[in-house]
Amino acid sequence: MRHKKCKICKEKFQPKRPLQMVCSYICAQQYAAQQKQKSWKKEKKERKEKLKTRSEHLNDLQKVFNKYIRLRDKDNPCISCGSYSKQQYDAGHYRSVGAHHELRFNENNCHKQCRKCNSYWGGNLIEYRKGLINKIGIEEVEFLERNDHPPLKLTVEEIKENLSQFQKKIKNLLDI
Repeated sequence: MRHKKCKICKEKFQPKRPLQMVCSYICAQQYAAQQKQKSWKKEKKERKEKLKTRSEHLNDLQKVFNKYIRLRDKDNPCISCGSYSKQQYDAGHYRSVGAHHELRFNENNCHKQCRKCNSYWGGNLIEYRKGLINKIGIEEVEFLERNDHPPLKLTVEEIKENLSQFQKKIKNLLDI
């Protein structure tokens, strides 16, 4: 057999068995402790995931959705004021999440918005509407403004599915 590099001390050694990963008994003890720690952390993460509530899953989805919106619109100016400033940007909703929960994850309802417009100016909705008409058209804006959207009540499985879809979209944007 050829020489191997010890997983713990990184020294080269001649293995006595085909699957031997470490050079000595001391390194074997350390390696076993590391593997036990890794499996414990994984088990803890899985238990924590099982205890998550629906609202915690929704919050996770919201974070990933907002990240996707900021990445999607990274080369665009603020939808409301048109600034390209170097400040922090939000994923600003045209129709607020609190009042129109059914549009929370609608990609046409959410765009890159500077922190000043989104937080301090209450969304700067008049200018947001103008920018939105230029970006997606008046028909889509009028669709968003209707009040007859069906309610959005996602199950945990649907939330997880949407989460993975937006993570894939983020990965595609980062690969470009």
